[in-house]
Amino acid sequence: MSPTIAGILQISLLIALLAAVHRPFGDYMAKVYSSDKHTRPERWIYRAIGANPDSGQRWGIYLRSVLAFSMFSLLGLYALLRFQDKLPWNLGFQPMKADQAFNTAASFTANTNWQSYSGESAVGHTVQMAGLTVQNFVSAAVGMAVAVALVRGFIRVRTGEIGNFWVDLVRGSVRILLPIAVIGTIVLVASGTLQNLADPHTVTTLNGGTQTITGGPVASQEVVKELGTNGGGFYNANSAHPFENPNAFTNLFEIFLILVIPFSMPRTFGTLVGSAKQGYAILGAMFALWFVAVVLMTWTEMHHNGTALEIAGGSTEGKEQRFGVPGSSLFATSTTMTSTGAVNSFHSSFTGLGGGLTMLGMMLGEISPGGVGSGLYGMLIMAILAVFVAGLMVGRTPEYLGKKIGAGEMKLVAMYILVVPATILTMTGIALALPGERASILNSDSPHGLSEVLYAYTSGANNNGSAFAGLGANTEYYNTTIGFAMLIGRFLTIALVLALAGRLVEQRHVPETVGTLKTHRPLFVGTLIGVIVVVTGLTFFPSLALGPIAEGLA
Repeated sequence: MSPTIAGILQISLLIALLAAVHRPFGDYMAKVYSSDKHTRPERWIYRAIGANPDSGQRWGIYLRSVLAFSMFSLLGLYALLRFQDKLPWNLGFQPMKADQAFNTAASFTANTNWQSYSGESAVGHTVQMAGLTVQNFVSAAVGMAVAVALVRGFIRVRTGEIGNFWVDLVRGSVRILLPIAVIGTIVLVASGTLQNLADPHTVTTLNGGTQTITGGPVASQEVVKELGTNGGGFYNANSAHPFENPNAFTNLFEIFLILVIPFSMPRTFGTLVGSAKQGYAILGAMFALWFVAVVLMTWTEMHHNGTALEIAGGSTEGKEQRFGVPGSSLFATSTTMTSTGAVNSFHSSFTGLGGGLTMLGMMLGEISPGGVGSGLYGMLIMAILAVFVAGLMVGRTPEYLGKKIGAGEMKLVAMYILVVPATILTMTGIALALPGERASILNSDSPHGLSEVLYAYTSGANNNGSAFAGLGANTEYYNTTIGFAMLIGRFLTIALVLALAGRLVEQRHVPETVGTLKTHRPLFVGTLIGVIVVVTGLTFFPSLALGPIAEGLA
């Protein structure tokens, strides 16, 4: 079978699987977040943390709950990393240095999972299970909770309350993420993914040398790493490592896990607002951007000019031969257009234009389909902007789902759109201006060097976590600044989303009239896609032109 046909079959099967679960899974998530009943285990959790599950929260209280929980998570994980030599199953690893521990704690708390360390040689089993894996669950649940809170802003009328964060957090973890993670872990273990608590052991290699093989609870972390669009790998090679991703089946299964919640949440949105068509409109925009990116990435990596590349059947440098160019391209597109950050190939080795596509996927705001929760609320922000632009064209006050979009709402939308690009471009510019930090760039004398730094801050601020490779990011400066970029990109945007939800929930419902823009039709979907592309292009085209585009055209 040719690589092209294999790639087409993979994409077709993946789309069919996502389509099959879209409606039932999306409806299930809507039921989870709209139910007024609490299970007994959930009540035990509420009692343990001192939360009243039957009380509503205004947006300010909801935000303070998000920030308090996330601060507790950050400090707790930081402590585990700094004192891991005192913990059981530490495998003899020493405490992580302060700047790297801050970077790692911020990363996993922000659902970014950027790693400036090698997991198999720096972190013991207790930290992997009690620290990193736990954060994979709860940081994903935080994003889903915020998305649902924004949706409630559209469906509730003058209540002032957007839900209860503790209920949304617990339900997302217990009813959605945990059951799928258990089933997914069984599937991965049955397919060859490692899962044990064995100590590292040394083996003799074929050439007479020695190598230390580290085992551990890999499968249980691997499944939630993908499902929660986290991305932090147990091993430095991430999903290119055969212990994490043994074969072509697990590769496709992991891509499915990455995309299943983000692509199902538009159905949840449509069900909650009482209009499945609204959900399909959001899904259509997400899918169109993702599909075009997959096609362009696969074409770029398989048909790049060059005698060696043509003989090899594509750009094979940095790609796992078990998965080939199509499997690597599909994984790379899916992981950078969500907030996952897992990799089964090394993006720095992609062609110039291919590397640029991985960055562009993140620069879109990771809304196609984006991370769990963050993809939906990011796309709804862009939908509000599209409604506003359309309203300006016809001279009407913009409305979306029965709520007026006025000056106050648009200020929050504008700040949301500007926060992450400003963080990325400012921090990239400063790093490139400092001689000491330029020394960490592997290809400092070419456009690829700019791409290394630009990718790092794009990945951090957009809560992605994948690495371009090449950049020596394990320095005090990069650990600290990328850590702050991750916190800004996650929590400042969440604050703006919740503030917007608070404004919307205070409004009355505006009845639909003949002049109301139909936001479920293909015309609006096209407008939404156009607004996303134009906003991203105006913001990032100059930096992309100096980096990956210049490299690709060289």
